[in-house]
Amino acid sequence: MIMKKTIKLCGRIDSNNAAQKESEILEEIEAGYDSPDDTDDTSQKEIVLDAEKLEYISSAGLRILMKLRKTYGDSFSIINTSPEVYEIFETTGFTQLFDVKKRLRSIDIDGCEVIGRGFYGTVYRIDIDTIVKVYNTPDAVSMIENEQKMAKLAFLNGIPTAISYDTVKVGDSYGSVFELLRSETFNDLIKKDDCDLEKVTTEYVEFLKQVHSIDLGDVDLPRAKDIYLNYVEFDRPYLTGEQYDRLRELLTALPDENHLVHGDFQMKNVMLSDGEPMLIDMDTLSAGAPVFDLGPLYATYRLFGEDEPENSMNFLGISEETTAFIWDKIMDVYFGADHPALEEITDKIKLVANLRFLYVVTATELKDSELGQTRIRHALEHIDELLSKVSTLEF
Repeated sequence: MIMKKTIKLCGRIDSNNAAQKESEILEEIEAGYDSPDDTDDTSQKEIVLDAEKLEYISSAGLRILMKLRKTYGDSFSIINTSPEVYEIFETTGFTQLFDVKKRLRSIDIDGCEVIGRGFYGTVYRIDIDTIVKVYNTPDAVSMIENEQKMAKLAFLNGIPTAISYDTVKVGDSYGSVFELLRSETFNDLIKKDDCDLEKVTTEYVEFLKQVHSIDLGDVDLPRAKDIYLNYVEFDRPYLTGEQYDRLRELLTALPDENHLVHGDFQMKNVMLSDGEPMLIDMDTLSAGAPVFDLGPLYATYRLFGEDEPENSMNFLGISEETTAFIWDKIMDVYFGADHPALEEITDKIKLVANLRFLYVVTATELKDSELGQTRIRHALEHIDELLSKVSTLEF
């Protein structure tokens, strides 16, 4: 069991007080652990030095840190350093030896316009050019770091995306800041009274096709089919043995593809910035077949409204009639309205959609509600029916 110990550093650490500070730090490290056995096993400890109130550290203080690192190794980190203290660590090369993180700046979102709400957080417009996504999950920082990494990877591979340039504190939560010049989501655009719905949706689908056309080569990304295999494993208690085996067989048989899968390509995650479409919410990126983007889109625009007709209005701000139009236009533009295998392709998309939908419900508190139980039952019915029609998930 890993036991985390956070120790706050404050004031100055220099030759005048280094010995005293070292003694205090060691005393704090040993205090508060459960038993002598725990304190003997240093590999079980995670030592975090919170430098939020540390004003200065000299070479004498740095030597203390070197001793700690020698004792605790990779289980030792420093957080909340001021720019001035971070510069000392960086200049002396300590940022290459330690996990050192700067203090996050705080921002206030009171009065800011809400421009989107998602499963993991809410997006606010700070000013005309800047937005912040505020996360509502305990592991927000790791999610933000992963999204920043994925966004840079996508950008370097020619995929237009917004890249976060700052991680911030928003009250007790964390947020990721983006610069998006004169931007609106496609979901915002279609809600306007003067919107040409067909034109906007067509542009959106053409962008989806553009993203799927990019070959990522040897870029290291999670495999979309592995993500869905994990969904099957998670929902094994709900599936019959035959359903479980058949789903695994279909997913495993899919050839590995190096095309980008966003994972949640709905219109709320595509923005028009200075007249150019770009992707946001990049933390769900993977590599694989287009079916793994089209499935979640079917879930967004058709499945969520199946047992809750008001869901589209509550979540997207649009009517069921509009979501039906969007889905039909996605299929028409992506494949062509006269595609000879359109019905067969649709069944494959629906199967992936219902598998994803089942996981979304069973992995959250939704499963315990009456609506959640209805959705689970219907998703399983759809999966059972579609498995009798689908022989492969390839298009």
